[in-house]
Amino acid sequence: LTCASLVVAGDAAEDAVRRARRLPGLGVGLHLTIYGARAAAPGKSAVSPDGANLGYTPVATGIAMMLTPSGRKAAKREVAAQFEAYRKTGLPLGHLDGHWHCHQHPALLAMAIELGKPLGLKAVRLAYEPFGFSRRVAGDRSLARLLNAISHWPLSLEMRRQLRKAGIACNDRFFGKVDDGFIDERLLTGLAAHLPGGVTEIGLHPATETWSGEHAPPPHWRQAVELAALTSPTVREAIADNGIELCRWSDIA
Repeated sequence: LTCASLVVAGDAAEDAVRRARRLPGLGVGLHLTIYGARAAAPGKSAVSPDGANLGYTPVATGIAMMLTPSGRKAAKREVAAQFEAYRKTGLPLGHLDGHWHCHQHPALLAMAIELGKPLGLKAVRLAYEPFGFSRRVAGDRSLARLLNAISHWPLSLEMRRQLRKAGIACNDRFFGKVDDGFIDERLLTGLAAHLPGGVTEIGLHPATETWSGEHAPPPHWRQAVELAALTSPTVREAIADNGIELCRWSDIA
């Protein structure tokens, strides 16, 4: 594990910040949220109907940001509040990614670039998992991998365009969109064996156990399995045997 991202309005945010400060070698960034999480900006708005939580319908939130001035204003206010909360932690801003990859939304990404660059934002996750790469690594669920790649390809092109124009670094590819919550030792060793050149980010959600309640992860996810894979000696051996270099976002920015 080289990097993690922080949900600044999450229930355990303060604990996460304390842990990050004890691990200076861990790259930390902002996990931007615009739905399915607690709001950082106070008051009701187009993205926070009850004034405390961000809306649970990504499509409705995305349409509001694209088509309505009130939606764009509310989203920008929320993004600004999250960047400010992150700044107050005192942690270096290593990168930006998004809850359910919400930062793929062209309008939201533009806001994040505008607000994040003055705070030192130099790297952003490109959440695109190419079909051939994904199938070689996992060897199953070909249709799901194909549909995911096709549907997100236009977003990845726009992300690359915006980030290139802003002079912000990004990874070449991502793994974990189709298998999120289920990345085990087999997948990580397969990834090590089929990793192409360039920078690949792996998205995991490791934990000792799952939990329930508001804003909890999907109940069918297997976070303990992901933690076991992440700490597996077999995976570490596969990384070494294939000459893979682990890096942080600051290494590519």
